[in-house]
Amino acid sequence: MTDHSYGHTALAFLRLQSWLSPSFPNGAYSYSHGLEWAVEAGYVSDRRSLIDWLEADLCYGSGRNEAIFFSEAYRCVAEGAEDQLPDLAELAAASRGTSEFVLESAQQSSACLTTLRSVWPDRILDMFSDPKCPPVLAVLLGARAARERIAVDIALPAFLHSYVANLVSAGVRLVPLGQTDGQLAIAALELPILSRSEIASRETVDDLGSAGLMVELASIAHELQYTRLFRS
Repeated sequence: MTDHSYGHTALAFLRLQSWLSPSFPNGAYSYSHGLEWAVEAGYVSDRRSLIDWLEADLCYGSGRNEAIFFSEAYRCVAEGAEDQLPDLAELAAASRGTSEFVLESAQQSSACLTTLRSVWPDRILDMFSDPKCPPVLAVLLGARAARERIAVDIALPAFLHSYVANLVSAGVRLVPLGQTDGQLAIAALELPILSRSEIASRETVDDLGSAGLMVELASIAHELQYTRLFRS
């Protein structure tokens, strides 16, 4: 490996870490993806039930579809099929199952796009200025990761790890759990993250689908929840 290739790979990886960091200003900390209601209703009450809830979402719910959208966006850019991104982005935006998921996706994605443009500008970001290509986090980051030539078998698991870690953080605050329990939950989800990533890298939009009904029902119920810390 040459010094130049090492430098590019390392720099691209640092950028990926920045985009998926809890400190990235996309407001992810204020959304629980329905988890707040699940805690109040007693479905999530300890570390084990938190792991079960998040693994179900990751493997059968919205997390499953987000992995496919990320992988497909990556493929569009990597294979020179960027003209397919608008249709993919529209499909991803339309796949939000509840009004709070629409809000969560729109606000996080818009904030992500604004920050990427300001700090790590790239021509691929211009496509998301078109109303026909709405910014959706998985599509946006999948496309941007491909532009950095970060291998999809690194970028996709990292994206899903960030997805899970944000929700574990919400669970730690809501149940509440200790910080060690939070890290144990993330560790328990490592293999499901890798499995879902490997499968999603071979899937297409034809494989989209969800059986995570409880997560969506939790989001619907959260809209009417009397006391709320989170926006979803």
